[in-house]
Amino acid sequence: MRIRAKLKKCLARAVLGGVAAALLLGAWASTAPLAAGPYPKLFGTREIASQNLKAFPKWRGMLKRYFKTTEIPEGSCDARTFNTCHLEAWQAFLDSTRYLSATSRRQQIEVVNRYLNGIRYISDIRNWNVEDYWATPQQFFIHNGDCEDYAISKYMSLRALGYTVEELRIVVVEDLNLKVGHAILAVYLGGESYILDNQLRHVVEQSVIRHYKPYYSMNENSWWLHKGFRG
Repeated sequence: MRIRAKLKKCLARAVLGGVAAALLLGAWASTAPLAAGPYPKLFGTREIASQNLKAFPKWRGMLKRYFKTTEIPEGSCDARTFNTCHLEAWQAFLDSTRYLSATSRRQQIEVVNRYLNGIRYISDIRNWNVEDYWATPQQFFIHNGDCEDYAISKYMSLRALGYTVEELRIVVVEDLNLKVGHAILAVYLGGESYILDNQLRHVVEQSVIRHYKPYYSMNENSWWLHKGFRG
């Protein structure tokens, strides 16, 4: 993906068809916001916050497609179109981890990270014949995807499990080792930020990573410009 990839907010409410979808979004909608806490600056940078997210069409477009579906057809899990079988499989996974919300959220994000990292990586140019495409989780489960698609599906999975907007950010970085753009998910728990990354087998604290230079981070309400990275 390009470092200049632009993202936008807009978690519009929408209804997906089917019982499993209703359960999924029901868990999401019932989430009570947590009190705001002190969140560490990502990778030691100075963060400039803004709520003006109009300049991020790929993020906006992904969210619009994600919530646009009003009906999900019946179908086989082998089908190349997202259907109730795929949705029920995702719901079953989320349900299997939901108990960890009350016992170990740190373990919960590890389980989510491992599950979604098991999906096959494929570049956007091979997958969609474009240089940069932000896929919905539905598209990701069917067509696989690249770094931002992993981050998006982890974000949406954790939102469905009750994590608040304030606890999650998609972060657009430069991998200084590989000299390429990359996207990861940052999760804020207990005053620490944890990184969920398709290139890392385990979730790690952000302080462990020294080779990512952040450019932007965002959630549904705001975005942050990162400056002053020292490495």
